[in-house]
Amino acid sequence: MMPSDSQAIQTDNLTKVYRDFWGRDKVRALDDLNLTIHRGEVFGLLGPNGSGKSTTIKLLLGLIFPTRGRASIMGHPAGSPAVNERIGFLPEESYLYRFLNGEETLHFYARLFRIPRKERNRRVPKLLDIVGLDAKARKRKLREYSKGMARRIGLAQALINNPDLILLDEPTTGLDPIGTREMKDLILSLKAQGKTVLLCSHLLADVQDVCDRITILYRGKMQTLGLVKDLLQVRDITDIQMKGASDQHIAQLKDFLQSIGAPNATFSHPTTTLEDLFVRIVRENKDA
Repeated sequence: MMPSDSQAIQTDNLTKVYRDFWGRDKVRALDDLNLTIHRGEVFGLLGPNGSGKSTTIKLLLGLIFPTRGRASIMGHPAGSPAVNERIGFLPEESYLYRFLNGEETLHFYARLFRIPRKERNRRVPKLLDIVGLDAKARKRKLREYSKGMARRIGLAQALINNPDLILLDEPTTGLDPIGTREMKDLILSLKAQGKTVLLCSHLLADVQDVCDRITILYRGKMQTLGLVKDLLQVRDITDIQMKGASDQHIAQLKDFLQSIGAPNATFSHPTTTLEDLFVRIVRENKDA
C-alpha cells in the first residue's frame, strides 16, 4: 500500500523478534503493528515497560531492522538519510557532551545539520528561550545541569533542525509542575505549526492533555487505537455522564429529559481518565 501525503508514519505488519545464540525466537518485542499517524497530529504511544514502545521508536529511526513488515516516514523507508534530516528525537535519556554549555551544544548540532552560521545565530537563542533556559543557564556546562535542565536542552537539540516529525520519549521526566505545563504547551504549539508529534510516556495525565489519538501496546501487540475523547467515553452515545451525581439529581434530570421528549436516555459511569482505560486493558490482557 502506497503512503498518502497525509501520512507522517505508516507501519505494515511491523514485527521485531530477538533471537538467542542458536537463532531461536527469544523475545517477540513487537508483533504485527499496523499503524497510521497523520501529519499534524499529536499521537500517544502508551504501554507498560516491555510493551514494545522503545522497539517501535528504534525501528522508526532505523536504529534496528524489522524481522518482518515495514515502516515508512513521510513516504520514505524508515532510517533513510533523506527522512532522518526531517526528524527530531528526544530520547528518554539524553546523552549530550557534558563539557559543552547550552549554547555550544545547540551550535554543535546545528553544524551537523549544515545550518548556515547566520541562521544558527538566530535559531539557537530562540530555541533556548522557548525551552526556558535563561542567560545564566545557557552558559553553564551540561555536567552542571539538573535533570530538568537536561530535558530542556535535549528538547532544544531535537528542534534545532526545524523538524516536521518530533519523537518525544518521556519528555516530562525530571520536570517540575511548571516545567511539565510548559512542555505540554510547547507540544501543542508544535501541533499548531503543523508538525507531527509522537509522544511516548507513562504519565497518562500528560498524554490525555495533549494527544489527539493514542494506541496502547502490551506484550508487543496493539490493544486499542482511537481518539482520546472517544476512548474515554461510554460506548452508548445516548449515555449521559453522571459520575458523582446523587440519586436525587439523577431523578431530577430524568424528569427534565421526560419533559423535553427524551425519556430513553441511559445513565452510566463511564471511563473518565486515561489511567482507568490503561489499567483495564493491561489487566484484561495480562493472563491472556
